[in-house]
Formats: sequence, C-alpha cells, structure tokens
Amino acid sequence: MSPDTSTDDRPFRVIGLQQIAIGGPDLGPLRHFWGALLGVTTTGHYESEAENVIEDILEVGSGAATVEIDLMQPADPEARPRVDNPPLNHIGLWIDDLPAAVEWLGANGVRFTPGGIRPGAAGHDICFIHPRGNDEAPNGGQGVLIELVQAPPDVIAALGAG
Repeated sequence: MSPDTSTDDRPFRVIGLQQIAIGGPDLGPLRHFWGALLGVTTTGHYESEAENVIEDILEVGSGAATVEIDLMQPADPEARPRVDNPPLNHIGLWIDDLPAAVEWLGANGVRFTPGGIRPGAAGHDICFIHPRGNDEAPNGGQGVLIELVQAPPDVIAALGAG
C-alpha cells in the first residue's frame, strides 16, 4: 500500500519545524547540557501550573529558520501531564493556517488533546495532536505528541513558498 500524498483538498501546509521539547525531572542537568556545554542561547522562561510545566526556552538558528528548544520539568512530579516522560516530549510544526488545519484534520479522524487552539508559551496559537488515536478519532501521532503552531506572517513568507 503506497502512502497518500495527495494535497488537493488539504487547506493548510506544514512549512517547517518550530520546536522540539525535551523534558527531565530537573531543569539543572538540561540547562547544563544545552546551555553550558552546547552553547545554545536561552531566550525565555515559562511556568504554568495548569500545564504542569516549568520551562526554559532556547533558540538555535535565526530569522524564520529559528527553532526553539524547550527544556521542561514538571511543576509537580506527581501531576499530569508528565512533561518529563518521555524525555523527547513533543515536536512543534509551523502551520500556515492553524484553524483550517484543525478543522480538516479533525474531519479526517485526527485526535487532538483537550484544550483546542490556544496561546502557547512563545505567544503563537497552538494545539496538540494526541500521541494515540481512539475509537472516535483513530488517527494520532503514532506515539509522538505533535504541537501545531500558527506561523506568523514573516515565517509564512520565508518558509511557505514552495
């Protein structure tokens, strides 16, 4: 069976990698490895009890090719979601039209996590595709949590051609 590569009716495009999110039980070793050893620049910090996360935001690249590396530890190690398990928590993809993507993917059986489209830590609208499908929405991320991120106009202009 060959993969379906038809895009005739898909009203959106994935135009680039926006982020990778890496979790651990303690930010200290993550900060040491990514900042002190690899020299990746920290550009922000985010905390949310509702999302059970304490997060440093790092960046590599520049301009539209900038990719975030989010280092995360759980605010409460006993609560959910478990941002440290698995350690590669999720990947984020730039989407040129997030509302159209969510509507189309949902109509095509994709399962989303609760919360819908909402502002993310970096200020872009986001939503998440659940790692696993279920009876009602059988298509998930095949074990990977996937964040869909609304690309801003400058990123769409730089990455969206093609």
